[in-house]
This record gives sequence, C-alpha cells and structure tokens, in this order.
Amino acid sequence: MTCPPPATDRLRTTQTAVSFALPLLIAAALLLLAREPELRLSVPLMTGLTAVIMALLALILYRGERHPFSWCPALILGVALALRLLFLFAPAQLSDDIYRYLWDGGNLLRGVNPYTAAPAAMTPPDGLKAVHAAINHPEYVTIYPPAAQVLFAAGSAIGGTVTGLKTFLVLVDLVLCGLLILLLRRLQMPVWRAVLYAWNPLPVLEIAGSGHVDGGGMALFLTAFLLLLTCGGKRTGAACSGAVFAAAALVKLFPLVLGPVLFLIAPRPRRLHFLAGFCCGLALLSIPFLPDLIRIRESLGAYARNWEFAGFAFNTLRGATGSGSFARLALVAVLLLFVAALTSRVPGLPNAPNDAASAKQGRHALRACYAITMALLLTTPTLQPWYALMLAALLPFAAGPAGIVLCWTVLLTYRVQIPYFILGQWIESPPVTAAVFLAPAAAWLASVLSRRLGEKSGISAPCGN
Repeated sequence: MTCPPPATDRLRTTQTAVSFALPLLIAAALLLLAREPELRLSVPLMTGLTAVIMALLALILYRGERHPFSWCPALILGVALALRLLFLFAPAQLSDDIYRYLWDGGNLLRGVNPYTAAPAAMTPPDGLKAVHAAINHPEYVTIYPPAAQVLFAAGSAIGGTVTGLKTFLVLVDLVLCGLLILLLRRLQMPVWRAVLYAWNPLPVLEIAGSGHVDGGGMALFLTAFLLLLTCGGKRTGAACSGAVFAAAALVKLFPLVLGPVLFLIAPRPRRLHFLAGFCCGLALLSIPFLPDLIRIRESLGAYARNWEFAGFAFNTLRGATGSGSFARLALVAVLLLFVAALTSRVPGLPNAPNDAASAKQGRHALRACYAITMALLLTTPTLQPWYALMLAALLPFAAGPAGIVLCWTVLLTYRVQIPYFILGQWIESPPVTAAVFLAPAAAWLASVLSRRLGEKSGISAPCGN
C-alpha cells in the first residue's frame, strides 16, 4: 500500500489549483461581457457577471487571509493589463463623459483655455466637430479642475481619439496598480491583496471601458501617501507630498475629504511643510488657467444644487423634510462630523525612521481613508458608478464585505441606461437606489455580527468593513 500524501502537500496542491483557476475565471467572465456589442442593452448580463467576479474577489480575500496566495507583481499586473485590453478598443458606451475630456484636452493643446466658454458658445474646429456634437450638458463650462485638464491634454495628444485617450488613462491605471503593490510592501501587507483593485471589474469597466479619469486622482493620492511614508520626515518630502496631493484633488475634488488624514499622519514638525506644498501645488496648477478658471464656480454650483442620482440617503431625507437644500446641507454636516471623528484618531508618523511604526500607522490611516470614502459615497446626492473607483483603490488596504458589495451594487444603477437607450427616457429605479445603500449596510452588519460570534466561539475572522 502507498501512503496518502501529507496534508501539507494536499493543501499546497489545492492552493496552486485555486491560484491558477481564479484569474482564469475572472478573465472568462469579463471576456463574455466584452463580446457584447452594446453594453447598454446588456446591463442584466453585466450585473450578473460582475457579481460572479466580486464573489471571486471576496473568496480571494477570505482564503488569502488563511492561505496567502503567491501571485507575483508581474502576474498581477499582467492579468490587470489583459482584462483592460478586453474593453480598451470598444467605444465608450456606459458614459459619454470622455467626449468632454477630448474637447477640453483638444482645446488645451490648441492653446485655448477650456474655462473660457461653454462648448455650446464655441464653434468647433474641424478636428473636434464630432466630439463637440457628443458632449453632454454643452451649456456648462467644464466642471473638471486644472490637473484633470493636464491629463486630458496628455491623452488627447495620442491621436485625439477615444481609444487614444483611453489608452493613456489605462496606462495611468496600471501605474496605480503598481503603486498599490509598492504601498502594500511598505505597509508590510501581502502583495496579493492588490488584485482586489487590479482584477476588480469596476476599474476595468469605468476606465478601460468608459475612459473615466478618477484613476489618475487616486494614483496621485497614493503617491502622496507613499511620499509621506518614505520621506515625510524631511522638509522636501513632506512638501512634495502636499504638492502631489494638491494635484490629486485637482483631478477630482472628492479626494479633498482625505486631506485631513494626510495632514495628521505627517510628522508634527513637517505638517506645515505639507500644507505649504499643498498650497504651492494648487497655485502652480491653477495660475495658468486664470482668470477664466473662476467660471468653474458656475458649473460646480449647478452640480451642487441640482444634480442627483442614486442617492438613497438624500432621497430619504428630502422626502422626510420636503427640502432638497436642507437634505444636502444635513448630509454635508454628517459627512464632516464623520471625517472629524475618524481623523481625530489618526496617529502621526514618527519623527525618526521606524519602518514597523510607520507601517502600523500607515495601515491605520488608510483604514480611516476607506471609512471616510464609504461615508462620502453613501451620503452624496449623486452617486455615479465611477465615483466608487475611489473606494475600490482602497480595498487592498481595508477590504471588507461592505466595500466589496458597494463596488458591485453601484453597477446596478446602469439599469437606467436601458430605457434611456431605447426610449430616450431617464428613469431612475427607487429599489435599485435603495439596494445600492442598503446592501453594503447589511453586509457590514452581517460582518460585525459574524465577527462577534467568532470572538465568542474563539474563531477569528478577517477584519474590514
């Protein structure tokens, strides 16, 4: 008789098979979706396939905490690239924001300030006529800040086409994936956790598919965070971190809510240097667009007062009070209180180099960023699916059931595309809006109860929200 293989050998064989099968299954699901000629008519299939992928990512997180995966950075980035290539050359179907990007970037390359006038008030040159005709809300001056304009111009320089701009944004997104790996190592966390973003269907669809710029903002935010961890104890390091964070905030304004965390984790003697770098970064990026940059206030004001989509908390509060203005102000107050409560617990980095202490405090700070981002998404009156890219980029550091669920439920809001594409009617679904909010809340509650039951029974459970 032959002896059965040791348990460790069986476990190793199982882990190898799982490590090989998981990326293949994720790629197969996205390949099925990429074969659809019109995603706006394939929303049910998209939500089903992405649900499978998010379940696989949850399995990766659960199993990886117990039996770590041995995926190397090259494999993680290679699979990430392959997934993005599936959608790179397809037209942007789920969103038409990229045409505004091309319009702004093309004008900037021609030496025209994109804040000078709204597209509707401008005569397009020959090379931008098709782009001009596809811009949404052409009556408004661009709402995108100066750093975003720089990215638009860089992407528009690659042929001035949708594919060229998406190619540039995908490259930036892959840089973001690389930054995640570097930061995970710096924080003494396993590298395999980077797949929670790199293989996540949300950035694949929203950046490679629709060409959204949000990945650029998060790449700059993580760069600023990494600079603080590595050289924040020096004047130039803290100042450079502040300047890079200013650039992140001027790609999309949402990262501004994470500014207090960066400021507080900077070593105490260097916080003023961080603030000075931030102010200098704002000035250097904004001055070239003055005085016309002031006109962005009109577009931002209209967005803040009038825009709403998939905001369950906003809809509920407005229905209870009868006032949309009150609901917006109340939710802003709730968010600010939440930010204040979380940042008050964030410890500063040590003045003297200490890798272990820096890693611990860095992990604590990123968990705070994750919680703040979750609160932002659940309280904003307007929750477009690509807004959740900010949360997805933080999943590798603080992932839990609520975050994974929210990164999927936001895709349910694309249901609105079906009647809009067929009938030209924008009909939001209250049950979908409720699910986007309540599903992650239920997942968080279930994880808390599970963790408490596990503690009572002596069984540990992965941390996260």
